[in-house]
Amino acid sequence: MSTLTIAQPVCLRHPTLRSLCVRARLTRLIVDQMLDRVPVRAVYADGTVRGGGGPDAPVLRIVRPDSMFERLAHNPKIGLGEAYMAGDWVAADGTDLGELLTPFAARVTQLLPQWLLRFRRFVDQRVPLGQRNTLRGARDNISAHYDLSNELFAAFLDPGMTYSSALFDHDVPLSGQDLEAAQTRKVERILDLAGVGPGSQVLEIGIGWGTLAIAAARRGARVTGITLSTEQLALAQKRVAHAGLADRVDLRLEDYRALTGSYDAIVSIEMIEAVGAEYWPDYFRTLDQLLAPGGSVALQAILMDHDRMVATRNSYSWIQKYIFPGGIIPSRTAIDETLAQHTALAVREDHRFGADYAETLRRWRHRFAANWQAVRADGFDETFRRTWEFYLAYSEAGFASGYLDVGQLRLTRR
Repeated sequence: MSTLTIAQPVCLRHPTLRSLCVRARLTRLIVDQMLDRVPVRAVYADGTVRGGGGPDAPVLRIVRPDSMFERLAHNPKIGLGEAYMAGDWVAADGTDLGELLTPFAARVTQLLPQWLLRFRRFVDQRVPLGQRNTLRGARDNISAHYDLSNELFAAFLDPGMTYSSALFDHDVPLSGQDLEAAQTRKVERILDLAGVGPGSQVLEIGIGWGTLAIAAARRGARVTGITLSTEQLALAQKRVAHAGLADRVDLRLEDYRALTGSYDAIVSIEMIEAVGAEYWPDYFRTLDQLLAPGGSVALQAILMDHDRMVATRNSYSWIQKYIFPGGIIPSRTAIDETLAQHTALAVREDHRFGADYAETLRRWRHRFAANWQAVRADGFDETFRRTWEFYLAYSEAGFASGYLDVGQLRLTRR
């Protein structure tokens, strides 16, 4: 089973190498100034307290400051997550990790002075060529995440095994809403957006564990669905058969670039994030070529501000290294520009619900923690636990702060 190893920092292994240690000390000075601009409290192992938060603010406990700052000095974008994975810092008792990270996400564009940002190119790592989403690379990238274990995902997802943002009813208190019902609402809305009904020929790109394919088939549609995950495909096919819909649903291990045919409706939920910017033209051209006259495409996509996407698209992130190799979140502007340049498609509707994703991630994270012993019994270690805690909380903070958004988009031909 997959485990992760976090190397000891250079200074700890090679005391004679002083350069990185000097950078680490400089990094601490910069981080302390950043902390003072954020409404949190950071408590060092020696009792020193920094941060702009009051007595009720979230508390970050720095357990091993030398190790943490050396990691940050080596790679600011990846070091913070690696430091959490290694246990160099933690959320203090009584502080929720998602609530701790949200104030940082809300101020991410203002934390560093502009003069310091000019040096970003000297510390940012480029995305490894091995993560390009070629036909082989895409399969490897998807397998690295989605083939970890179906049991792992079952431990924190809703019973319907839906691994994308739910859509909650904003007329009802969140505390009284069931996650599975909110996921069903999301699926039904996107099927409505695509115009799926009796007799529809539907293509789903990225089937997950088969939930949408089953819902579409129950509407009387005929569904073709593809994935690059062998684990997902096996379980999705079992679920379709158990639902008695195998005669209406054809699920395949196939790349979107190999597809042929004509479909009245094409649906893809949070798959575009795995395409890679280099391949967005191929992806949207494929949608255009496969869409029957008068048909609709319905996408659910995580989105970010265009300027931030442009500034970060070529630098290697913690998420790409440890969670989603080959992934990049698009902006709505990037989608519109790609559609205009390479297809006859255009976005006709755009429904946003980023706050719902923050709630979805919060629930996943809490279920992951509650079911950790079952996950651990499946062969995952403590470093993996901290990795996924950070991933879920980091993502939650992105949506809670508005740094990230999610939308359901309807595309038709111009």
